[in-house]
Amino acid sequence: MDIIADNTQDLPQQIPIFPLSNVLLLPRAQLPLNIFESKYLAMVNDAFQNGRIIGMVQPCQKADCGPSDIYMTGCAGRITQMEDPGNGNYFITLTGVSRFDIIKEVDRSKPYRQIIADWAPYKNDLKPVIDPCFDTTEFLDILERYFIAQNMKCDKWDEMKDIPAEKLVATLAMVCPFSAQEKQAILEAPCFAQRSELLITLMEMSLQQHASAAQH
Repeated sequence: MDIIADNTQDLPQQIPIFPLSNVLLLPRAQLPLNIFESKYLAMVNDAFQNGRIIGMVQPCQKADCGPSDIYMTGCAGRITQMEDPGNGNYFITLTGVSRFDIIKEVDRSKPYRQIIADWAPYKNDLKPVIDPCFDTTEFLDILERYFIAQNMKCDKWDEMKDIPAEKLVATLAMVCPFSAQEKQAILEAPCFAQRSELLITLMEMSLQQHASAAQH
């Protein structure tokens, strides 16, 4: 990924947002998307005029979302791959850049939604994570048991041992079948250490629930 910003002041203040439930994007992680609705096809086209940035947010019906129908914290990604098969769809890949808080929505002159983003609280998102305290072996042990309980399969356990901690945690947080509220909590975790701890806690809770259900 080519560098888009050295600090949050280099990021665009106004960005389009793509509300998508149970979809999580984290900094430096990659999210493939199939774009087919006309308003989001327009969003992708326009994004190329604004640093190729799109903000991913989750819809929300809970009281803690504030005055909107979406969570007020999301993560912006940059379009780093795009395929146009000629059938009216786009296949794009977003690479996570930074989280943001929504200051306000702007006029709806476009068919898609746009917001003013506050990047300042997440300046550390622009820096790759190095956490010498992260125990990959312990993490993978819990993950393997979680996959078994969820009937999920993985044939690359040996390869996963060599994946950098940040990429490993982000990828698993994005693909595991957590609820929208749980994924939002992972997104809003202040730092990598807390994000990885929360991910482990969610997997352990799921394992406990699975074990309890098996006893009845």
